[in-house]
Amino acid sequence: MSERLDAIDLKILKELQDDGRITNVELARRVGISAPPCLRRVRALEEAGFIKGYRALLDEKMLGYEVTVFAMVHLTSQAEPDLKAFEDFVRTAQLVRECWMLSGEIDFVLKCVAPDLKTFQAFVAELTGAPNVRNVKTSLVLRNAKDAAMVPMELKKL
Repeated sequence: MSERLDAIDLKILKELQDDGRITNVELARRVGISAPPCLRRVRALEEAGFIKGYRALLDEKMLGYEVTVFAMVHLTSQAEPDLKAFEDFVRTAQLVRECWMLSGEIDFVLKCVAPDLKTFQAFVAELTGAPNVRNVKTSLVLRNAKDAAMVPMELKKL
């Protein structure tokens, strides 16, 4: 898919990822083209799905979410309807911020945030009762050494 991207497209993606609030005029200046074709390229990248959206990255601790926990979930069945039922449950769980299906012993790993341990413990009780859940193991995050939400564009030839 990236074969369709030229050097300017890659520069646009890098600049937008570094600063999603950049103006089109400044973006065009940084990538070395005029504003109208830059805007057309950005819209084409959005329509093609390379740009999934724009959002502000919030500090969960400043907003009162003091606890971050990873929950490893093992299901009783990996049949597609059972996987879908669990995924539907997770999509409605407000404390779950990320959900990844894995190969191996663990079926899913969930990244969860909560204002306190009591709230997270109540969620674990709900999680263990979710469709087809065999068991749940949790690990409390003590410290985050890296939080890079961005794609490593530096590895691409710009």
